[in-house]
Amino acid sequence: MSGIDPAALAQAILEGRTSLGIELGSTRIKACLVLADDPATVLAVGSHEWENRFQDRVWTYALDDVWAGVQAAYADLVADAQRRHGVPLPTVGAIGVSAMMHGYLGFDEAGALLVPFRTWRNTTTGRASEVLSALFGVNIPLRWSIAHLYQSVLDEEPHVADVRFLTTLAGYVHWRLTGRKVLGVGDASGMFPIDSATHDYNAPMLAKFDQLVAERAFGLKVSGLLPEVLVAGQPAGSLTAEGAALLDPSGALPAGIPFCPPEGDAGTGMVATCSVAPRTGNVSAGTSIFAMVVLERPLASVHHELDLVTTPAGDPVAMVHCNNGASELAAWVGMFSRFATVTGGDLTSDDVFEALFREALDGDPDAGGLLAYNHLAGEPIAGLAEGRPLFVRTPDSRFTLANVMRAQLYGVFGTLALGMRVLAREGVALDRMFAHGGMFRTAGVAQRFLAGALDAPVAVGGTASEGGAWGIAVLASYLTSAADADLDTYLRERVFQSADFRTVAPDPEDVPGFAAYLSRYHAGLAVERAAIQAL
Repeated sequence: MSGIDPAALAQAILEGRTSLGIELGSTRIKACLVLADDPATVLAVGSHEWENRFQDRVWTYALDDVWAGVQAAYADLVADAQRRHGVPLPTVGAIGVSAMMHGYLGFDEAGALLVPFRTWRNTTTGRASEVLSALFGVNIPLRWSIAHLYQSVLDEEPHVADVRFLTTLAGYVHWRLTGRKVLGVGDASGMFPIDSATHDYNAPMLAKFDQLVAERAFGLKVSGLLPEVLVAGQPAGSLTAEGAALLDPSGALPAGIPFCPPEGDAGTGMVATCSVAPRTGNVSAGTSIFAMVVLERPLASVHHELDLVTTPAGDPVAMVHCNNGASELAAWVGMFSRFATVTGGDLTSDDVFEALFREALDGDPDAGGLLAYNHLAGEPIAGLAEGRPLFVRTPDSRFTLANVMRAQLYGVFGTLALGMRVLAREGVALDRMFAHGGMFRTAGVAQRFLAGALDAPVAVGGTASEGGAWGIAVLASYLTSAADADLDTYLRERVFQSADFRTVAPDPEDVPGFAAYLSRYHAGLAVERAAIQAL
C-alpha cells in the first residue's frame, strides 16, 4: 500500500472499487478486501476462529457454524476498514468464496442437508476409493466427494435415494449467496476427475460410475448431481437479496455484486503464491498440509500418494495432500505458552512461536534422533486409518529443547516428504516452490526446514499468512481482466510484478539431516500402527 494516497484508498472503498475474498479454512474463516485495480494492496481483513467436531465418528462442521463464522469474519473486516480508513464499507466490486476442498455435502430436492457435512478429514471411504481407482485408472483418494458418494451407496445409506445435489463447502456457500450451483474447476477436480481438454468432468468416467451403481442405486446419474464447472475469469452469478442478508445481516450490503467461481483452498494457494504455470509449485500449511505441482506432462503411473487435480484455470496438477499439518505443532507451542504464563511471563502466543522456532535453528540436522508424528487424524499416504500423535525417542537421543522443536517442525513435513519423493521418482521438475501459511511468518525457520526436506529452494512472499482469502480476492479481481490476459500472465504482470519473495536455498547440512530423520520416520510408522491398535 506504500505510495498510495490514503484518501484515494478511502474513496475506492466508498465507490466499491474493491474485491472481497472469503475463505473457510479448517480453524479460521478469513475475509480479505483488496483494491480491484491493484490486488496486491490489502485494504482490510477480518477473521473468525472455528473448529471441526468429531461426532458419531465423523469429522464435521455444523452449517449454522458456517454462517455464524462467515458473518463474523465479514463484520470484522467491515470494522477493520473503518479503523484503517475511517469509512464504512457500503459495497464491494466483486466477491469470491473459497474453502477446504473435497468432502461430502449432499442435499435433497428442497435444498435440505441429508447427512452431516463429511469433511476431507474422514477416512471411512477405503473400499470406495479402491474400487473407483481401479475402475477409472486414476487415483481416487479417500476424501474425494465421489468416494464419499460411492461409499454411501456401498453402505446402503437411505439418504442416497434422495440426493439431488452434491457440492463442496465453497460451492455450498456460493450457492446460498448467489443461487448458482457452480464450482471452479480446481475445486471440482477434487470431487470427480476432470478432462484437461474440456475443463469439465471426464465424460467416460461419469458413464462408468453410473453403470457401476445402476443395480445398487437405480436411477442415480452422477452428472445431474454435480455443480457446473467454471474456469477462472468466468462470471459465476451475483449476490442475491437473500444472500446479501445472509452475509451481512446489518442490511448495508446491496444485492447484485458479481462473483467469481468458488474455489478450493488448494487453488487459492496456487494463486496466492503465483504458481499456476507448469514447473511451479507451492506448499500450503495449516491444519492439513499439501503440495501442488503444476505438470508439464502426464505422470507415467498411478500413485496412491498423488491426486491429479487442476489449477483454477484448468491446467493439470499433481497434489500431495496430507490430512495432518501444523495442529500438533501448535498444541506443543500452546503448552509452552501456558508454561510461560504460569511462571509469570507476559509473552504472547506469537512471541512463544518466535522463540521456539528460533530455538529449533540450534538443533541437530537430524533433530538429534527424536521423532514427532503429527497424526491427529488418519493419514492415507502413510497407510494410517486413524491418528495418534506421538513423540518418540531412544535412550541415546539428544533430548534438548532445540531438537524437540526441530523434530516437531520436521514432523509437519514428514508425510509430505514421502509423497514428494514419489514425484521426484517420476522425474517431475520444479523451477520454484513457494510456501504459505501461518507457520511461515517466522522468517527463515519453517521455510529453511522445508527447503531441506524438499532439497529445493523455497520462496515465501508477503502474503504468506494471508493465504487463500487473499488468493480468492485476487480471483474476484481477475473477473474484469480475463478477456485480456490468461491467469498466469495476470498474476505475474498485474499482481506480483513487484512482489517481495524471500527465497531460501537448502542448507547443505539440513538435506542429509532431514533425509536421516525421514528414514527413521518411515521406519517408526510401525509404532504409529501399534499405537492405533493399542490405544
